[in-house]
Amino acid sequence: MKKQTKGILAFAFLGGIMVTSGVVIAIPGLAPDEEGPEMTVTGTPADNFPDEDRPRFCGSGDAKSTNFVTEYSIPTECTNPLAIVTDYDGNVWFAQTNTGKLSKFDPNTESFTEYDNPTWPKNGRSMMWGIDYAPDGSVWFTDETFDSIWKFNTLDEKYDRLGYPSVDDSLPQRLQIDGSQIIVNDFTGNKLTFFDIGQSTGDVEYISLPSPIDNSVTADFALDADGNVWYTNWLFQQGGVLVKFDYDGYRNEVQESGQEFFAGEMFTEIYQLPVALLTPNGAVVSNDGKIWLADTTSSSFFSFDPVTEEFVQYVTADPLLSTYGNQTGVIKSPISRPYWIDSDAQGRIIFNEQNANNISVFDPKSNSLVEYHVPSKNPYWGDCDPGTGLMLADCGLAQIFDFAVDGEKIWFTEWVENNIGVVDTSISLPVEIQLESETISLDSGDSQHFNFVVSPKSNDTLGGSLILVSSHDFLSVELSHDSPESFQLVSGTSQPIHTDISASDDAIPGTYHILIGMQSSDIAVSKYVTVTIE
Repeated sequence: MKKQTKGILAFAFLGGIMVTSGVVIAIPGLAPDEEGPEMTVTGTPADNFPDEDRPRFCGSGDAKSTNFVTEYSIPTECTNPLAIVTDYDGNVWFAQTNTGKLSKFDPNTESFTEYDNPTWPKNGRSMMWGIDYAPDGSVWFTDETFDSIWKFNTLDEKYDRLGYPSVDDSLPQRLQIDGSQIIVNDFTGNKLTFFDIGQSTGDVEYISLPSPIDNSVTADFALDADGNVWYTNWLFQQGGVLVKFDYDGYRNEVQESGQEFFAGEMFTEIYQLPVALLTPNGAVVSNDGKIWLADTTSSSFFSFDPVTEEFVQYVTADPLLSTYGNQTGVIKSPISRPYWIDSDAQGRIIFNEQNANNISVFDPKSNSLVEYHVPSKNPYWGDCDPGTGLMLADCGLAQIFDFAVDGEKIWFTEWVENNIGVVDTSISLPVEIQLESETISLDSGDSQHFNFVVSPKSNDTLGGSLILVSSHDFLSVELSHDSPESFQLVSGTSQPIHTDISASDDAIPGTYHILIGMQSSDIAVSKYVTVTIE
């Protein structure tokens, strides 16, 4: 394991230390063409992209809305909004990856304010994955291209830059403020960094904690009520571990001894991730002490109970056809790709589904999942060309990369649609799913009949299709008794659904989940059936 490092960093303006040449965006395949394509000068951030790439990165049209989602167009063209947070007054702050600016949206006046960053280089671009709001009224956010942590003072409207400590390749990603500390994960540098911003001298002390698995990535992190930091280490397509680090215990020991030392097993516990969990990007600790992880290479999210040391897998609904188009027919098994994950005061688990264009809310108390579909879509991020050279309407992805929970509302950014949006979870759901039972038991090779009812909760006619999804291949759920795959609900009428739930002969004994519900163009409402295979 690499040696821990500690040092002193001071705030400094960027000045001449930043290059002004083109910057490669830190997502594979997203860099603009470097062979001198046609560039029409518009005087807007769109000038950072060649003409042919502007539809792909700058947006496909005006903001849209549904009964549950409201979108707002950012006045400046092609800002590529990413990290987002709300302040104590309900204002929404977000970072613009194509301008280096921080922006504020006032929900009361529905107005935007964009704050120029005078030290940002011309044509500079950087993915800004992490952001948080501090009690002193400052907003902090990460900047991966220039290895920076930025502070924006909302009172005097000035920026300060903190250089991120790095030796080799680094990618400061997520950011969280905890008291006088700022915690940042270095995704490719494979470490967590703890900054102490409470120093009266203006200098910033830091401790960098190397992760236990060499050559892996260090992804998102979360703090529990006991001062432990939970985070994941993983290798691409190979899996990884969940790490519990007693930072408070380690820091107290350092203060008492007067010297730093290797944390080791004394302050670190490691848990092997399930084989099915390959890309745990998002992490959060819920109010019951469980750790929740989002898997970006599947349609699943997981919980981990530190008491029983057991992981539980949950699956989402399949993405709507409109998100991926499939005009060429090459997409055989679309996945939703849960990305980041959070929790709210009600104990609900919230996550974004990158490939399904959804903001989703899971309630562990009712074992229910509501997936809110975001209406704006950029067709250049889906298989949306039917062969005519003209893209289909209502097809593609908005690239919803971040969100912020504020009471009953969930704010989010649309990276390639130049919008921000909000989901209002207080709005009544249009349907209710009633299960005949929340649990069933099966032996390997057995099948059991299972019924549920879809009931309308509004006076509007609602059309949709069924959601019947299993978390594992050896467990299936299929329609029986001529139950329809899609239907329309009229006020006062309910639709009974008959299914068969089956376990194959090679089914592995254990506890699993099947998702059952109904999906319309705007929303999916489902419940989980817990299946125990003996």
